[in-house]
Amino acid sequence: MTEEHSKMEEKALEAESTSEERSVETAETESIPEKKLAGAPEEGMKKKPERKKTPRIKVSRKRADQLKEKAKKADEYFDQLLRLRAEFENFRKRMNREREEFAKYAAEELICEILTVVDHLENAISSSGKSEDYRALVEGVEMTRKEAVRILGGWGLEEVKALGEKFDPEKHEAIEHIDCDEEEGKIVEELRKGYSLKGKLIRPSMVKVARRNKNE
Repeated sequence: MTEEHSKMEEKALEAESTSEERSVETAETESIPEKKLAGAPEEGMKKKPERKKTPRIKVSRKRADQLKEKAKKADEYFDQLLRLRAEFENFRKRMNREREEFAKYAAEELICEILTVVDHLENAISSSGKSEDYRALVEGVEMTRKEAVRILGGWGLEEVKALGEKFDPEKHEAIEHIDCDEEEGKIVEELRKGYSLKGKLIRPSMVKVARRNKNE
């Protein structure tokens, strides 16, 4: 009887401990938040941003009519701008074409006048072959030179004064300085004439300039 009684007590103790363990597990399970049990996202996870609804702007009928009128005027102004642009492009092309034509034939009149100079030179050469009078040849060449100067003068060409003038670096090009009794800086010899066209220097005079003798 004693052994059976002790076995019964052991079984009762085991049953009691098992019951206590089950009660503890049940309490822990109940303490877990419902969110975690349902598979909800943990704290700290980013939520998707909610889309903001675009607010609707209410426009009165009068305001809508005004906007339509302004849009119509804007289209008209744009069409005018396109037409003006096309007209300007045509004008630019016409001006370029006229400029090219002018550049091509601008020298025609001058060339025709210079041809008379060529005629004079040919006549002088022809005369020199028939006669040994070189004075006539010189006179013919001089006449030709004067004719050429007259023609070019009609187009605005002028000789630059040099001989006896004070040296001017804007109009003269000094090739040599000569020690002499003349005034310092005075042009004593002209090697090549200079010319200006309508007031603009196109070729300076090539000259020799006086320099006071250092022995004086």
